[in-house]
Amino acid sequence: MTTMFSAISRVLCHVERRVAMTRLRELDDDALKDIGLARSEIEAAAYGRMTAYARGRKR
Repeated sequence: MTTMFSAISRVLCHVERRVAMTRLRELDDDALKDIGLARSEIEAAAYGRMTAYARGRKR
């Protein structure tokens, strides 16, 4: 039973990330810049592989 819930949880997490990436890709470059993202960083941000502090982006 625990394995089934774990699998469902992983699937739901995956779907949430894909929805987040889709919504972020719909934004224009200026909107992404306003929230501190470049278009090339969308997937990394959705998967939690980056933080605003660790990026060290200069503006």
